[in-house]
Amino acid sequence: MPPLISVCFVILLLPLLGFAIQIFVGRRLPDHGWYVPTGAILAGLALSLWIFFGHMLPADDPGWSISFKWEFIRIGDFSIPLGIVLDNITAVMLIVVTVVSGLVHVFSTGYMKDDPRKSRYFGYLGLFSFSMLWLVLSDNLLGIFVGWELVGLSSYLLIGFWFEKQSASDAGKKAFIVNRVGDLGFLLALMIVMWLFQTFDLAELRAVMADFGLHGVPGHMEFWLTLTGIGLFCGAVGKSAQFPLHVWLPDAMEGPTPVSALIHAATMVAAGVYLMIRIFFLLTFDASLVLAYVGGFTAFMSATIAVAQWDIKRVLAYSTVSQLGYMIMAVGVGAYSAGLLHLMTHAFFKACLFLGSGSVIHAIHHVYHEVHDHGRDAQDMRNMGGLRRHMPVTYWTFLLATLALAGVPLTSGFLSKDAILAGSLAFGMLHPGHWLLAVFGFGAAALTAFYMFRLIFLTFHGEYQGKPGEERHLRENKLNLTGPLIILSGLSVFFFYSPNPTDAAAGWFYRLVPQPEQPVLSVGYPSGAGHAGQSELDDPGAGEFASAGLVKRAFATSVTGDGGADSHAEETHGGAAAHGGEVSAGHDAHQDHVHHTAHVRAMILSVLIVLLSIGAAWLTYLRRKISAERVAAALPRLHRFLKGKWFFDELYHATAVRLTMGLAAVCAWIDRVIIDGIVDGTAWVVERKSFLVGIFDDGVIDGGVNGLGWLSRTLGKGFRRIQTGDVQGYLVGALVGVIVIMLIQVL
Repeated sequence: MPPLISVCFVILLLPLLGFAIQIFVGRRLPDHGWYVPTGAILAGLALSLWIFFGHMLPADDPGWSISFKWEFIRIGDFSIPLGIVLDNITAVMLIVVTVVSGLVHVFSTGYMKDDPRKSRYFGYLGLFSFSMLWLVLSDNLLGIFVGWELVGLSSYLLIGFWFEKQSASDAGKKAFIVNRVGDLGFLLALMIVMWLFQTFDLAELRAVMADFGLHGVPGHMEFWLTLTGIGLFCGAVGKSAQFPLHVWLPDAMEGPTPVSALIHAATMVAAGVYLMIRIFFLLTFDASLVLAYVGGFTAFMSATIAVAQWDIKRVLAYSTVSQLGYMIMAVGVGAYSAGLLHLMTHAFFKACLFLGSGSVIHAIHHVYHEVHDHGRDAQDMRNMGGLRRHMPVTYWTFLLATLALAGVPLTSGFLSKDAILAGSLAFGMLHPGHWLLAVFGFGAAALTAFYMFRLIFLTFHGEYQGKPGEERHLRENKLNLTGPLIILSGLSVFFFYSPNPTDAAAGWFYRLVPQPEQPVLSVGYPSGAGHAGQSELDDPGAGEFASAGLVKRAFATSVTGDGGADSHAEETHGGAAAHGGEVSAGHDAHQDHVHHTAHVRAMILSVLIVLLSIGAAWLTYLRRKISAERVAAALPRLHRFLKGKWFFDELYHATAVRLTMGLAAVCAWIDRVIIDGIVDGTAWVVERKSFLVGIFDDGVIDGGVNGLGWLSRTLGKGFRRIQTGDVQGYLVGALVGVIVIMLIQVL
């Protein structure tokens, strides 16, 4: 086993060991043993940083990869292995998971200090960390699915941690059930993959796709490849809370706030995006288009809902759904590196925002405790205001993370979000029929800046909205709560990712995580059907694959927004190679021009949009030049629609839930009337038959047997009088008998 793989196993097993200790003996340890899982995950963080800075960055190799496999299942000659892979993507995700999880553990030491079930809470955090690390390290789809389901279990346990609250219990069950709907698609896709390729190994699948890129896709497989991509995406729709399965994430805010930062802002919900990154090479054009539109619509729709929410955590929750939509859209339009970069940057600044909201809620709870008022909602922004004077560390870290989320220049969020917007704009420029994707992206960007600064102004600026005199109880939290905020807000600055604050492609991330090829992306799509692609379609050397059309990679290289940094496909079929190479070079030059134009336009447009949105929020919620109440009154239906979250919950309750309950009622009636009727009727028939059999048994069978017994007993009694055993009596009887016989004969 390679030494670095051994280190990965240690990183993986440390939180699992912490979970086991907490569950079995945590309550008997001093202070509920919170230091055991916290120390375990911080040790994993140290090892992850050692891998990142000691091996990945010094190697400076986009293809750097180490793997280790072992046999998991064997049935005859059929074997399914599991394995661990350490590459640049894994190293990045190890940093994301361990940094956020480690800081959440530290934050929880203060936030959950007085909780009576603290040992169980920290144990669940360890189980989640193990599950997420296993998902990240697995080198095949089956291993990812195992981690996927363990993450779902961990989420259920942590969302419903305060199970004595009905709302928390219901939220846990809702998250679990909704995710199972998406996981059904994931499971069906796994079945298709095994049926088509007889393997779950990502490296082997990538080799098969590369062969398809050389020779074309068999005609019967194009549909199944598309279905596989969409099926895997269904899992991501559930886990990453995309439309239409996004409804579980806002309700999941019922869990402890550090849980929201760990699971529902930074890591678990990013698992769906990570899965799409890992199977990027499998996506056909149709599957990619599904991703792009679902992600784009989710980004815009969730942003509109966040504008009308008053609960600080729900605003952040819908913001998370929106940003996840950005990431999915990025993968769909081919902006691979931008999507993964945004996954990383978003993990840090959104975790900072959720922990910052936890710091605010913790302080407000302290105020209400001091004044003995527990009836007000500590999460309602209308009960806050003016907190920046009392909580300066929380305010400045929250503001920096908000700037990153809004996409303000000099922040990490500007780098990653600008790259996504450039990718969607380039896609719209190359394929004008899909201009709506860019509208979704820029519209969500405008709304994000508006609702986040609405949150800033309502929470930290203006006057305190509580009762007079209460603010004297407001104070900044201790270092175990504010320390993680400082670290995460620092990671929201651009220079950690690129020396150029306007171009993410100039940094280490784009160099070490380049866009992989998508060999099967544009089968039959008009933009890939001409020029070099057509010359290969006409190539008789393509054999049985000619009818399916050559699989082109033009789409993948046309929408990355990477400034032309990606590798491009080369033609490989005889005479078509030369001709295709010439056309491809001209085509690539055109793509580069589109990339550059889209990047500049997206950067200028996004900055203008963000400034206008921040200005609108400033005029509305700080200067009060625009009355939000009047706007809401002027548009009552729209306001009610947004405040009601587009009424998705009501729609699902009126359709899916009522249908399910109706089917359950019908099944209950069938069970009660038909099934139970058949069973009860059968029982009645058997009972009547048994009664008749009983009568026959008593009267005939038992009567005959008892009659024979009576006869035998009676005869026995009669013979017993004769057979007395007295020999003299027998002689007298015989003599009397002889005399009687003689008399009869004489007479």
